[in-house]
Amino acid sequence: MIRLRVLCPASEPGLVDKVLDVLAQEAGAVHVVRLRGVMVDPPGDVVEADLARESVDGVLEALRGFGCGQRGGIVLETLDTVVSDAADRAEEAAPGEGADAVVWDELLARTGQGARLSVTFVIMLSIACLLAAVGVVTNSPVTVVGAMVLGPEFGPLAALAVAAVRWDGPQARAAGVALGAGFAIAVAVTALAAAGAEAIALIPEDVLTNLSGVSFIYQVGPFSLVVALLAGVAGMVALIAGESTGVLVGVFISVTTVPAAGFAAVAAVVGDWGRALSSLLQLAVNVAGVVLAGLVVLVLVRRSRRRRGLPDSLPAGRPDR
Repeated sequence: MIRLRVLCPASEPGLVDKVLDVLAQEAGAVHVVRLRGVMVDPPGDVVEADLARESVDGVLEALRGFGCGQRGGIVLETLDTVVSDAADRAEEAAPGEGADAVVWDELLARTGQGARLSVTFVIMLSIACLLAAVGVVTNSPVTVVGAMVLGPEFGPLAALAVAAVRWDGPQARAAGVALGAGFAIAVAVTALAAAGAEAIALIPEDVLTNLSGVSFIYQVGPFSLVVALLAGVAGMVALIAGESTGVLVGVFISVTTVPAAGFAAVAAVVGDWGRALSSLLQLAVNVAGVVLAGLVVLVLVRRSRRRRGLPDSLPAGRPDR
């Protein structure tokens, strides 16, 4: 279930009644509450309701038609536990399955947070690349997996897929900048650290001769693309279903983006340009595979919902496909 909160300013007479009418007609809406006069700035009422996930998109489409987002405000909050027979009946009455419901505003909010280049993103990506470099130098798959878990790159990758399906140029550029600049900085930091380690003889001369445990990082093959596609599908399905931890961690472990970037930095420092370029190709293959798979998932989900007559509206801002 998802908690809906609609802010209705007193300066917009009739808006509260329209909101209540929409909720009264929605089978998936339950626990509808009107809080009179609780808004302070601006003065007004607040309407709250619990919605089945399948009902959220249709309700938001109707509320946008009334200008609720511009005149007041709309807040969504995911509810982990709701003990209510009425809520159970509402979920059964709502069309479709909650796990298959696409709440576009929720998806846009979650991917939008990861689509921006930030200090935190660069720091986490740099640390992940450094860990990957340590894993390469020590031939430690465990350390490489740790770097994969720590890497924050799936956020911009998912944002690129969402931006593509919305034809949202600004979000696509923001996600592209985050990926491009983030990886460039992380690789540069890792290369500097590797150069410093080599200068004090922490990196052995034969560091790239025994890579049996981490050879998957730079060896590009058909399975590299297959793994990236599967990871992209799993990641996007998890985001659509509202999952945020377990499934996505599995996706991070599957994608060799951060390890490839860290390996490229180490290989470049020791002068093995062939493997450095191969690692960068691995990075490109994984990035492209994840974005492509995420885009395909979104397109297929939207077409499926349209065929079943379920609401599936994109928030205004860019032309719909």
